[in-house]
Amino acid sequence: MEAPHIVLQFWFQELTRKEWFQVSAEVDAEISARFGRTHLDLARGEVTEWRGSPDQRLACIIVLDQFSRNIYRGTPLAFAADWIALREARMALEAGADMEVPEARRAFFYLPFEHSESVADQELSVRLFRKLGDPEYLDYAERHLAVIREFGRFPHRNALLGRESNSAELDYLSKPGAGF
Repeated sequence: MEAPHIVLQFWFQELTRKEWFQVSAEVDAEISARFGRTHLDLARGEVTEWRGSPDQRLACIIVLDQFSRNIYRGTPLAFAADWIALREARMALEAGADMEVPEARRAFFYLPFEHSESVADQELSVRLFRKLGDPEYLDYAERHLAVIREFGRFPHRNALLGRESNSAELDYLSKPGAGF
């Protein structure tokens, strides 16, 4: 298992903001090769030692929330650790960990709420991103909330998760920019 500081170094120093969110087979492969075992261990619940500091908590959340999407892109496993990332994010916020890291890194404490299919989590995401003050993150949070309010779930996940899309969801999915 890689150490938390290695995760943070990779994420914040080796990758760019664009690479965090843009689909790239190369980045996905690198994350899978370097951090696949770390992800597996954390997803199995071996997270206790990753709660010792705000940076360790942040690294844990990045692995469970972000790396899942890279390692398992295009499969249901991309979302399988979301509940663990959400739990860790809640505990981190309760501990005030988000306020102990540089402002530019705080968004990663908040993204598990944006990835949730719960309206309450989405509303919290919007509040957190509004407080953060980054218009781009806030715009995405508001768009995620709107989708959850309308459909109660993310329609772009339906096919991967074996869920049947209703006609309103199919109409939404047919529009440019649907999904995230």
